[in-house]
Amino acid sequence: MLTSLRTIFQEVNSARSLPEVLTIIVKEVRSEMNAGVCSVYLFDESDARYVLMATEGLREESIGKVRLSSKEGLVGLVAHKEEPLNLPDADQHPSFAYFEETGESPFHSFLGVPIIHHRRVLGVLVLQQENRRRFAAEEEAFAVTVCAQLSGAIAHAGATGALRQFASAGRGKSREAKFSGIGSSPGVGVGQLTSIAVGSDLKNVPDRFSDDPKLEIRNFRKALKATKQDMISLNIGFKKRLSAEEFALFDVYVRLLDDQVIINEVLEIIKKGKAATSAWSLTVMAHIRTFQRMEDPYLRERATDIHDLGKRVLNHLQASNHDATPLPRKIVLVGEDLAATAFADIPIDRLVGIISLKGSRNSHLAIVARALGIPTVMGAVNFPWAELEAQEVIVDGSHGKIISRATRSTRRQYLQRRREEKSFNKDLERVRNLPCKTLDNSRFALWVNTGLRQDIARSVKSSADAVGLFRTEIPFFSRSSFPTEDEQIEIYREQLAAFSPRAVTMRTLDIGGDKDLPYFPIEEENPFLGWRGIRISLDHPEIFLVQIRAMLRASEGIDNLRIMLPMISNLPELTSAQKLIDRAYSELTQEEGYQIKRPLIGAMVEVPAAVYQVKEIARRVDFLSVGTNDLTQYLLAVDRNNERVADLYHHLHPSVLIALMNIFKQASSSGCHVSICGEMAGDPLSAVLLVGLGYDTLSMSAGSLLRVKSMLLNITKTEARVLARKALKMDSAENVVNYLESALGRPQIAQLLKS
Repeated sequence: MLTSLRTIFQEVNSARSLPEVLTIIVKEVRSEMNAGVCSVYLFDESDARYVLMATEGLREESIGKVRLSSKEGLVGLVAHKEEPLNLPDADQHPSFAYFEETGESPFHSFLGVPIIHHRRVLGVLVLQQENRRRFAAEEEAFAVTVCAQLSGAIAHAGATGALRQFASAGRGKSREAKFSGIGSSPGVGVGQLTSIAVGSDLKNVPDRFSDDPKLEIRNFRKALKATKQDMISLNIGFKKRLSAEEFALFDVYVRLLDDQVIINEVLEIIKKGKAATSAWSLTVMAHIRTFQRMEDPYLRERATDIHDLGKRVLNHLQASNHDATPLPRKIVLVGEDLAATAFADIPIDRLVGIISLKGSRNSHLAIVARALGIPTVMGAVNFPWAELEAQEVIVDGSHGKIISRATRSTRRQYLQRRREEKSFNKDLERVRNLPCKTLDNSRFALWVNTGLRQDIARSVKSSADAVGLFRTEIPFFSRSSFPTEDEQIEIYREQLAAFSPRAVTMRTLDIGGDKDLPYFPIEEENPFLGWRGIRISLDHPEIFLVQIRAMLRASEGIDNLRIMLPMISNLPELTSAQKLIDRAYSELTQEEGYQIKRPLIGAMVEVPAAVYQVKEIARRVDFLSVGTNDLTQYLLAVDRNNERVADLYHHLHPSVLIALMNIFKQASSSGCHVSICGEMAGDPLSAVLLVGLGYDTLSMSAGSLLRVKSMLLNITKTEARVLARKALKMDSAENVVNYLESALGRPQIAQLLKS
């Protein structure tokens, strides 16, 4: 059965639509299990019923017509109980429901397995046989395995709206579809979906049509010719490096490009009105599936060759399409894994939104987007951008939502929200120059996180008291090699001078995890628990010392530098880093004659090990900063970039609050100042709790600063302490949020809770 499962999964992964997926499933599972019937029922949210969507063995005309309520029939029972049901005589069961139009009267044995995705029952897979028998345990296990794989494809179809269209048998217009991701830069953007570099994934090519078949045919032949030339060039380049057998593969590729059977199939599809990209991907995927089904291992492996060749031709087809397409006036930039370098190809004044299928709110792209004030959604793994390209979409960067085919009502609501946000941001300007103190005159400090040249003007304008975090790694991303000492001096001095006399806290190079330099790649199975932060700096003192020297030299005559060490997990790391800083300072001042004021040296508390050694670390540094993003991730064992567990990541989780309380107590008892840095500090609701826990310095992005300030100006320190004390006794983040929203839901701060 393992071979059969592998074949089914390969075919499902290469299918281009939900109907095709279901057809493959019912056909292959029925054949493998020698069943009389294999059917799939899917849940249609529009009328809360399970609908027969595909079948092998029942009458085809019953598809789309047989509908059962959530507790009706054996299908409803399987869905309700959320577990398999295996019956030798299904027609004798009290929940059995008979539908004459299906022609299922001869079938008695029944095996129903729920299709579940993220705890939601999406449908039921049903197997039936004429003879009265219980399906074997291995047969049931096979069906359960198929359903586990099928659930992802169905969930994706539900997210894209394809499931609703299929459930309604194509009646009516396409309906509004909503997609979820990680809100990474707040605000609302409405514009036309645009991809700069279209991915050459044959499976995700949108089904497009053309009014000019002759042009499509010319483009197709041009792409074939260009690919053939690529193969000939590779052929020449590898001639002396490959064996005769390996070298022959290039000749096979060239012959495939001359295969008139494949070419004629593509031309026929184009003549019927399809675009060349759609015709090519349809044809190639069909041939790939044919080879994947072959029993001969050698022939089966040829599917990989066809797939590779197909991608090469598609690359040329898409390039010609892209060159001919002008950029829209309002652009929503989309891609599978966008990098900040994508901005180089886009006029920034036309960019109204960004969507990336991968990445987190702390990725380089998200940081740049926040600096530029562009609404952004990251980690939108289920967003079908290839199908929706060139269509208008709404990007809700505050709540991590994307809406396509929006109704007039939805579009009107979001446009109104965008107007309200602009108006609200104007209103916030009134608190810009007010002193930072609560209603009962307790002082607090709001610092800003920076890292980009574009950040400087916005951050200075925000009236921040200091820079709590300058991400020194960001300038490293835009280069082809490590920047020299002089190049770094120029970058750091610009920041230090812009904020003088206010302090600027520069974090030493913090790469690894989800922040790899293009010229210094780090490939690890678990990068967040691997080689990152201070660990890399200590393993490469030649890089670390150059950076420290550059910071120190840049601060000469300005004297507002603070140096912060990331990812400290033990005292020997801290000691080693401090010795290297001492060495650099000594070289510059004693040997090279620089007049440099010794900066304050601090450490970040962002791993559980540091939480339990706060007192020992605090005695050895000048200040501490709590990195709430990583601390939350490590305490909860949740990769915040992983869509499957993203909903478990919450910085108001009770364990995070308890850790923050203990960190503050331990640091205070050692006389060491401690601040909060990260997304938590920039959340108005969380800021109240942080002040209640004793923290008086919060560091955040410039865009969050006035919101947090407005919130803290409208509470008392006493009130914040009471709220924090009660929140610490609660058992879930959800309860903490609900409690705070209720307690702080006063008219003057209601808008802050919405934004």
